[in-house]
Amino acid sequence: MKKSLLWIAVAVAGLVLLAIGYGAGWLVHATGVGRTVPLEELSERERAFAERMQNVDLVGHFTIEGIEGLEDVEGVQRDRNPERYEIASVSKLEGEGDRWRFDVRVVYMTVDVTVPVVVPIVWAGDTPMVSITDFELPGLGDQFGARVLFYDERYAGTWDHGPYGGMMYGVIEPAGAE
Repeated sequence: MKKSLLWIAVAVAGLVLLAIGYGAGWLVHATGVGRTVPLEELSERERAFAERMQNVDLVGHFTIEGIEGLEDVEGVQRDRNPERYEIASVSKLEGEGDRWRFDVRVVYMTVDVTVPVVVPIVWAGDTPMVSITDFELPGLGDQFGARVLFYDERYAGTWDHGPYGGMMYGVIEPAGAE
């Protein structure tokens, strides 16, 4: 009897360890932790982008189309809602094609969260663009879509989340600058 209970305990412990290992592997894959391409191995345009996006804030505004149902949320307007994305770093992931990890703090409306976000970057010449469709942001939900390009000291693009969408635009400035 004691031997069978011991085997059951060992089996349960093994399953728990397997589940923890699977969860940790999924988290590492989803966030790209530890798998970045060193700067010296990036192409010139990739290196310029990665260096440009270190310790910066994207400060601007977004618009909302389809605002019906959001009128009661304090401060939400059709045009010029403030937004700020604090980016600690941007790194290209190893073996992932054009997938990049943005370590970013997202602050808008009632949301304030820091997450590693792995997204594909599409290049138009020397101009990088985030291109996501039906994307899930950890802690924020799914059905996100965006096309956001970065050029000089500015960013601009379109976004959608479920039934809502609009445009976003602003400047790229050193972190903490007001």
